[in-house]
Amino acid sequence: MTDLVPAGFTVPRTLAAEGFRLEPLGEQHNTSDLLAWTSSIDHIHATPGWTGTWPPGEGMSPEQNLADLRRHAADFEARRSFAYTVLESPGDAVVGCVYIHPDRTDPSVTKVSSWVRADRAELDAVLYRTVSDWLAAEWPLGEIRYAPRPSAPERP
Repeated sequence: MTDLVPAGFTVPRTLAAEGFRLEPLGEQHNTSDLLAWTSSIDHIHATPGWTGTWPPGEGMSPEQNLADLRRHAADFEARRSFAYTVLESPGDAVVGCVYIHPDRTDPSVTKVSSWVRADRAELDAVLYRTVSDWLAAEWPLGEIRYAPRPSAPERP
């Protein structure tokens, strides 16, 4: 598998926005990440563009979640895909995640997906718009597929 971004591109380590910030998803987020998604499984499955079987309805053990976070961190460092945790700001509680990865059927297309906790549902459209703008302005990506949010304001 090749890098998702060109070799000379410095992958951003953070994005600060009003009320939240992004940083690479890693094992340091295990407890808060596990709590965030297990409290919101049905909400995540209902997120626009969300496909697949994750998160599992039966949940995961802390050890299984940690292994998943380590895999995401390794993919980030290898530049294959980029998973960011969405942290409340101020604070450090995990309120969601953003995933940037090549499409499985067409690697020239970048797929983006994100979720937020059910109790922070109002953040979904804001996160979508913020990430969409960030990717368009600062990332050297071609076609991006990121399911729009019904309540997200259009870009000017």
